[in-house]
Amino acid sequence: MFQTTLDILAVGQSARIVCITGDRLTRRRLLDLGLVTGETISVHCVAPLGDPLDLLIKGYHLSLRKQDAHQITVEVTHAT
Repeated sequence: MFQTTLDILAVGQSARIVCITGDRLTRRRLLDLGLVTGETISVHCVAPLGDPLDLLIKGYHLSLRKQDAHQITVEVTHAT
């Protein structure tokens, strides 16, 4: 398993959230959306122009901009 940022994952890949960087307000917003350390997240699909990403976390879909996804460090657990 290796670490990368969430915006690098391909469709179908799953990962475990390791840490969230960025300013305090951005981190708080991401935490409020359910993006917490240790949670498993997967990339469901990507918009045609590459932004935003449609993610699956805790049983629901979450759309996230690439610039926000870049602030989330993950450890890849499954690749398709």
